[in-house]
Amino acid sequence: MKKSLVLAMAMALGVTASAYAANPFSDVPAGHWAYDSVNKLAAAGIVDGYGNGTFGGDRLMTRYEMAQIVAKAMAKGANVDRLAAEFADELDSLGVRVAALEKKSDNVKITGEARFRYADSKGKGNVADSYVGDLRSRIWITGQVNDDWSYTGMIQNIQDFAGDYTGDEKTDFQRAYVQGKLGGMAVTAGRYNAFFADGNIYDNRADGVELSYGDKVKLSLAAGKATDEITKLYVLEGTTGGNYAGGALSADFGAVNATAGYYNFKDILQKDSGIDNAIWFVGAGTSFGDFGLNAMYLKGDASYQGHDLDGLDDDGYTVGLTWKGAEAAKAGSYGLFANYYDLGGQTYIAHTTDADTFDGEGFKGYGVGANYTVAKNMVFTAAYYDTKSKLNSSDKDKIIWTDLTFTF
Repeated sequence: MKKSLVLAMAMALGVTASAYAANPFSDVPAGHWAYDSVNKLAAAGIVDGYGNGTFGGDRLMTRYEMAQIVAKAMAKGANVDRLAAEFADELDSLGVRVAALEKKSDNVKITGEARFRYADSKGKGNVADSYVGDLRSRIWITGQVNDDWSYTGMIQNIQDFAGDYTGDEKTDFQRAYVQGKLGGMAVTAGRYNAFFADGNIYDNRADGVELSYGDKVKLSLAAGKATDEITKLYVLEGTTGGNYAGGALSADFGAVNATAGYYNFKDILQKDSGIDNAIWFVGAGTSFGDFGLNAMYLKGDASYQGHDLDGLDDDGYTVGLTWKGAEAAKAGSYGLFANYYDLGGQTYIAHTTDADTFDGEGFKGYGVGANYTVAKNMVFTAAYYDTKSKLNSSDKDKIIWTDLTFTF
């Protein structure tokens, strides 16, 4: 860089160099004629030298490198009109290059969630009293692969404060999936949260792929392996939700939306168990003012080694009503919700409710609750659930659920 240009740029910034740290670059010693000016430009973020800690003052720069310095000086309020005019074309091109650089700098984003939960359960029949107290922490990492594809990973830690498990904790890599477009289709593939039939059939982690096409009218197809966190389904001990395949068709008619679909789960509980379940559903929802109303009917066809499981109810329905709703970004916002359930044991695999679903026996009852944003990104939820088993009506459970969720 020419001597006059360095001095002129430094003068244009109108700040003194003495306030900044000495020797910003190894090849610009304190006795160098340009020391003060280079020091000031570096401290102001106008020049940053090279990765090896040198300024490279004797090196010829390109017009694009010069334009980059001019652009940074202009952003700092320096009067460099003549230089801006001289490098107008390069600055114009540099605008695109800077935007691309800034986008790249935001290529990976880290967000998180911490949820403190306390829930108290009062059981009857074969259901014992119990309580849950824990802290669940989640760290989400999102990376932009290109304009059409992204990667998401999630690490989860749960610290249990209840009963014999006080102080125990575990950390798992709970999500790892990519999302993008193939032609006109939206694709999700990997370990993601599968959400079938508004969560009435399944709401949990799954290893699989999901394809969807359309907007107002959308077709979704999914296949994969359900989570290994399912326990005691259909009155038998086990862990896995089995392999699944199916899909749904949804349509948006303005104030009314409708959906229908089918999901088939194979070898539930464990590999080659022979326990299968094919579940059909149809649902609709609408909104009016601050209220939202939704309903869904489900019918299952569960079997063991090809024989129907007649001991479990094979159909059911659920109805939900909402009013407003807490928004994490808006302190003071709030909402109410209520749900009624009458679901046979053949209609769900991992239901989304926080009520007791009696390990796949089918359940009947209701839940009501409220949420409130106590401060920005801090939402408190309180709910009450009263349900009973449809396989054994003497088994009942009443749950008071509270949680405080921080997002960042």
